[in-house]
Amino acid sequence: MSETRDHIIAADFVLTMDANDRVITDGAVLVRDGRIAAVGKREALSASEPAVDVRRLKSCLIMPGLVNCHMHSGLLRGTAEHLPVWDWLRLHINPMHRVLEPGEAEAASWLCYAESVLSGTTTLVDMWRFMDGSARAASGIGNRLVAVPYVGAHPDYDYFETLDDNERMIEMWQGKADGRITVWVGLEHPFYADEAGRRRAVEMARRFTTGFHTHCSEASIEVAEFEKRYGKRPMFVLDDLGFFETPRAMIAHAVWLDEAEIALLARRGISVAHNPVSNMKLASGIAPAEAMLKAGIAVGLGTDGEKENNNLDMFEEMKAASLLGKLKSLDAAALDSWTALKMATIMGARALGLDREIGSVEVGKKADLIAVRTDTPRMTPLFGEGPYFNLQHNLVHAVRGGDVALTMIDGRTVVEDGRLKTADVQALIEHVHEVAPGLFARRAAWLAEHVHGSVQWTGAA
Repeated sequence: MSETRDHIIAADFVLTMDANDRVITDGAVLVRDGRIAAVGKREALSASEPAVDVRRLKSCLIMPGLVNCHMHSGLLRGTAEHLPVWDWLRLHINPMHRVLEPGEAEAASWLCYAESVLSGTTTLVDMWRFMDGSARAASGIGNRLVAVPYVGAHPDYDYFETLDDNERMIEMWQGKADGRITVWVGLEHPFYADEAGRRRAVEMARRFTTGFHTHCSEASIEVAEFEKRYGKRPMFVLDDLGFFETPRAMIAHAVWLDEAEIALLARRGISVAHNPVSNMKLASGIAPAEAMLKAGIAVGLGTDGEKENNNLDMFEEMKAASLLGKLKSLDAAALDSWTALKMATIMGARALGLDREIGSVEVGKKADLIAVRTDTPRMTPLFGEGPYFNLQHNLVHAVRGGDVALTMIDGRTVVEDGRLKTADVQALIEHVHEVAPGLFARRAAWLAEHVHGSVQWTGAA
């Protein structure tokens, strides 16, 4: 899948996101066999590699591809609105899962992955259904995928994926697409699994030496339910149940953590996927991201799904994370621009255990790179050096995904001049328009027979 020729890409600035947050003016990156072979000044790199073609990107900056630590493919954008999370699940989401078909799930992944790479996301964690289709979509679009099947391991949630499905996905897809596909063990929520299911999920993650991912502490109601069932707060229960004994565990949302839970996650090396836009939209609350970061937790950013965001733009997510961090602490200096950029790049990679391979522009890492236009009103004025240096602030607080000019993954260009090279976006859109009405009709028919929606864990405890 990689472009076989050595090539140099050059731009006005290279934002490395290395340990020193180094920015190289008139910089360049040598790409060889899908990896970064050199990083430096354009003139010096060109002189050292005179036989290598130089691709100069005018009015652009180069930076690492963005890492989306939590999302869901889907087809419900703009049709599941104005409800808190548990009513939203009961009336919109779980009824959809009951009637979803494999072809619809695959169409959603193709479109969501196209949207992601067009807006600069090169790696994404997708918790979704019928994920053979998702793996095919990632293989075709060219993105890096951590596939997390949407598992329900409980009789009341037998309309989700099963742990058998999850195990088969690991056996079939782990390491495929030139290593771009990784499969983790997933549970929709710990309450969506019975005791046997929880034990098997932990055992699978250990046996296959892979990660474990679930939603937890997204809404305050969960905390009370954990106290009712177990007499402890959620993170301590997850620890007791063995989820933190897996090779890698990442919690989505983690909005309602107290200080003791934060200390536990830090001590156990558990990462968190922070979803600020989703948490605002569903009125879930403001996650203590600043406190988690100060404790040393790897906090990555996630868009959540198209239905609870309603886009997959990680630049927007960076801005929301920074602003919410300031609002929660009532400190305008909290969650600064460099921190937000790290959460979307190198720290997001660390949250997935991939920071030795991606997340920064450094020699030896995968050539997962994006180019952002600098000639837009949003990026003006731009100072890449000197006392008014504002490159990081503009990227976090002004840029949007549509400003991405180029996306490269494993050294292969998948987006060029803002256009997707690996699939026909219009055809993907038209296909979704073809399949979505059937999904909505079947969901409406199910809801007509079950007017109160799906049974949620609060009613089935």
